[in-house]
This record gives sequence, structure tokens and C-alpha cells, in this order.
Amino acid sequence: MIEMLKSLFYVVIFPGLIFSSTLGLLFSWVDRKVAARIQSRIGPPWYQCYADILKLMGKTIILPSGSRKAGFLLAPLLGLAGVTLVSTIILKINANPGSGFIGDLIVVVYLLTLPSLALIIGGSSSRNPFGALGASREIKMILAYELPFLIAILTVIIKSHSILLGEIIEFQMLHGMIVKNISCTIALIACIPCIQAKLGYIPFDIPEAETEIIGGALSEYSGAALALFKLTNAILLLVLPCLLISLFLGGIDFSIKGMITTLIKYLVILILITLIKTTFPRLRIDQAIRFFWYYVTPFATVGMILSLIGV
Repeated sequence: MIEMLKSLFYVVIFPGLIFSSTLGLLFSWVDRKVAARIQSRIGPPWYQCYADILKLMGKTIILPSGSRKAGFLLAPLLGLAGVTLVSTIILKINANPGSGFIGDLIVVVYLLTLPSLALIIGGSSSRNPFGALGASREIKMILAYELPFLIAILTVIIKSHSILLGEIIEFQMLHGMIVKNISCTIALIACIPCIQAKLGYIPFDIPEAETEIIGGALSEYSGAALALFKLTNAILLLVLPCLLISLFLGGIDFSIKGMITTLIKYLVILILITLIKTTFPRLRIDQAIRFFWYYVTPFATVGMILSLIGV
């Protein structure tokens, strides 16, 4: 009973849903504020992201006529559950590397696909042509960016000789940040456009593309259901840079000095994501697929080959 309550605390309160949502929405504000400054705007106040979620939570969910209600309503819960579990696993293992479990990194990679699958299910269930088109584009994007993302992670596994996230972090504690290796530097660079696509940010916001397909898979969502999708994306903005820090940049140090260093690493990744988002135009779906298959995947493969031959 005590163990079950402890697990519930980890998932719901810290480092799970409540903690991750709070930090994720805060960093979403940082993202919006930096983007505004680049575009010579003032940007929103710090509480704007929280206010947006609370406002949506208080509104009615409108079910589209003829939609598959189970899929339409369960899709946002699926995405939120996936990122909450990823956040819990990553932060808990960083706090105590020995608390990992066999195949935890594989579980993290699988769970990170759930937000995309939630968009696909939700868009397909809405009986809206824009929703179906958004879902179709999301499927194509998964096929485009997942392969280089997996190759980059495989490079880290080869270099650290472990498939456990905790052991990868401990390896970096003994030998320094793994990004110092040429092969892992290449892998980290390859990961940046992949997480940009996972977040659905420009230039890879093709499945939503509000100016083209009116939000795509989210076009029929409103109220609390839409709030859950936006909350999922906010937690992803916390989780994905934290995963890169764990795999490439020495892990998250929970000491006071270490938290400052970790925050700097996180902000560097976040600002880079924001710069890409605000300075590049949206790609067409064929351009995005070509970019990942013809450029990012071979680039990530070079890094993996270098790690195999010991460079």
C-alpha cells in the first residue's frame, strides 16, 4: 500500500503531472517571450500560459457531429499520460540513477510517440477533413523523424555500452559529458531538428499549420480536451531538452550548483529551439520528409558509424 501511494505521488505530484505541468508552462512562457523579443514585440506576461489553460478548462467540450466519441475524447488523455510518465521516469532516474529499470530508455522512446499518436487518433476521430489531413501529415512526420532520432540514441548506447538511462548518466559522471566525443556531438546535432518536429514547432508544424489547415488534427477540439493537448505540448517542452541533457550533457544534477548548470544547459537548448522556430519558414510535407531522410538520417548514421569504430 505504501509503495503504491509512493508511486502515485511520483506520477501525479513530483516529478510527475503537477510539477512537470508547472515547469512546462513556465518554460512555454520563456519560449513565447524570447520569440516576441526576436520579433520586436513585448510578449505575454509570465502567467499567460497558466491563464490560457485555466480558461480552456472552464469551457465546454463540443463534440463534432458524427465523430467517434471514444477516440476523440480519449486521445488527449493518451498524450498527456505518455509525457507525464516520461517526465516521471527521466527526472526520477536523474535524481537517483540506480532507480532505473531494465529497458527504461526503450520505454521512454516508446512513450514519447504517444503525443503524436494522440493527435493521429484525435484527428481521425473528428470526422473533419482538416483533422484527417492533419492526422495523415502527423503519420508522415513520425516516419520522417523517428529513424534519425533512434539512430542518435543508439550512438549514445554504443558509446556508453548501456541501454539503461541511469547507467548512461553514471557513465558521464565518471568520464564527463558524452557530447565531448565527435560521434555523440553529431548525434546531438541530429536530435535538434527531431525534437523540433516532435514539438510540432516551425518549420515542422505541418500537421497543425493553422494558416493552411486550421489547426489540422486539433481543428475540432475545444475546452478541456484542447487544454490537455496544449498541456501535453508544454510538458514535452520540458521533457525533450531534459532527455538530451540526460543522454549527452552529463545528466541533471539536483545540487544547488548543479541545478544552476542544468538550467543554463536547458535554456541554451530552449533558446536554440525558439530561434529555429522564429527564423525559418514552414516546410511542405514533402520537403520535411526529404530533409529528414536525405540529410538528418545520413548525418546521424555517420555519428553511429564513428561510435562503432571507436572515434
